[in-house]
Amino acid sequence: MSMKKILNTILIASAGLVMASCSKQLDILPEGAVSESNFWQTSDDAVLGANAMYEPFDGEEFYGRGYMWFINASDDMVTGRINTNADAIKNFSSTYYSSSYTVDQWNMRYSVIRRANDVINKVPAISMDGALKNRLMGEAYFLSGLMYFQLAYNYADDRAGVPIITRENNNDPNPTPRAANVTANYDYIESELKKAANLLPYFDELGVTNYGRAHKVAAWGYLSKMYLYKKDYANAEKYADSVINFGKRSLMENYGDVFKSANNYGSEYIWSAVSTPKGAAGWGSILAGVMLENKGWGQYNGWGYYQPTKELYDAFETGDTRREVTILKPGDKFMYFGVETSYSSVNSLSGYQFNKYMEPFGYANPVGTHISPNGDHPTTDLNIPLLRYAEVILIKAEAALMQGKSADNEINMIRRRAGLDPIQGATIAELKKQRRCELAGEWADRHRDLVRWGDAQAAYAQPLHGFSGSVIWPSRTFNPSVHHVWAVPQKEIDRSNGIITQNQGW
Repeated sequence: MSMKKILNTILIASAGLVMASCSKQLDILPEGAVSESNFWQTSDDAVLGANAMYEPFDGEEFYGRGYMWFINASDDMVTGRINTNADAIKNFSSTYYSSSYTVDQWNMRYSVIRRANDVINKVPAISMDGALKNRLMGEAYFLSGLMYFQLAYNYADDRAGVPIITRENNNDPNPTPRAANVTANYDYIESELKKAANLLPYFDELGVTNYGRAHKVAAWGYLSKMYLYKKDYANAEKYADSVINFGKRSLMENYGDVFKSANNYGSEYIWSAVSTPKGAAGWGSILAGVMLENKGWGQYNGWGYYQPTKELYDAFETGDTRREVTILKPGDKFMYFGVETSYSSVNSLSGYQFNKYMEPFGYANPVGTHISPNGDHPTTDLNIPLLRYAEVILIKAEAALMQGKSADNEINMIRRRAGLDPIQGATIAELKKQRRCELAGEWADRHRDLVRWGDAQAAYAQPLHGFSGSVIWPSRTFNPSVHHVWAVPQKEIDRSNGIITQNQGW
């Protein structure tokens, strides 16, 4: 079944799969339990059950505004509009965790995990085509591993991991305590993603109708990134090499082409947030609309969040072609609703706007064809990249450097595409700069990079500036022993009667 059909059937499927959710005390035991008596009988049931794993991806908090608040903590962007909760997150204030857009995304990820467990528990017993069965099982292992990875690197550390809902305790109504530590989470993620890689086809074996579903190279890519975060650099390099040598992926020649909807599944694609403007309110990531000028110059309901800083703009070298693709500054020309427009903002705190995701707004009469008819859910036809080939190259480079090896080849692949001269003896400082400039405004997560490199405290002690050079965000206090992870949503602690504990210091 194609991703387009998934989007049409997903709500129907999920509606039939949530019957047990109302009786669950914990949000960590989310929507996704099934009726044993009337489901998981046929191949169609297996497909519907697998499709239901994707349903939470439409949530505003999932790959739109909510989860992005954590990335917004970096020095690359500011909140933009005044928002008390968002400002509290950026300032590492403990007031944010009981009421904010980041609360529900925890539960939504566990919803995906729960549904993945159902697929893994139930599909093996169904009589159906073997190749389809393997692919659906592989999708379930992949999405389980990916959700745990996103939870673990945000909430888990050496003192406490995130709860692991296994296949065996999937239907247990009792609260599940936190895992011993982040290593326990990473070990589980490793197992899930390796099983996924063994079962999934290559991307080019999916066929166009199944683009957007998990594939082998995505599993390898996230294994590589997980090992990088774990500081297991040999394995990070190994799985990055798997993508580079066997994944049939390549850099697009033109950096700007990466962010065009026609190239949603181009050579650089590994994993993205599938989106569509179709229907009454579209479906998928709303990030493009969230980053658009507040009120969209009277043409569309842009939300005006996540505005680039002068620090990010100045990080690009002279001649770096990525800068203009990434950032709009006053006076820059761009297409908007079919008209060449000179950028200026009436409400940007920084005076800049991210440009990467503006292509859908460039067409004449884009509503309904390129952007959602509902500006309160501003999806587009551009799939927002979550992991792309360029990042895997940079993972390989970082892993090599951390092992005392040369990363000149990988660094220069990225530099050449950006119109920059190659260098010799690339250092970790160069690697950090290339990650920042290549992946700015993306889900690669600049904040997480600064934290894991040990650079966050010093970076956040500096104020942030706008286009005019004025301070737009004051310096912040980052405590590495507390703020290296985010606070567990208080709702989860309360509903577990304290079985799930808060991260120390929050």
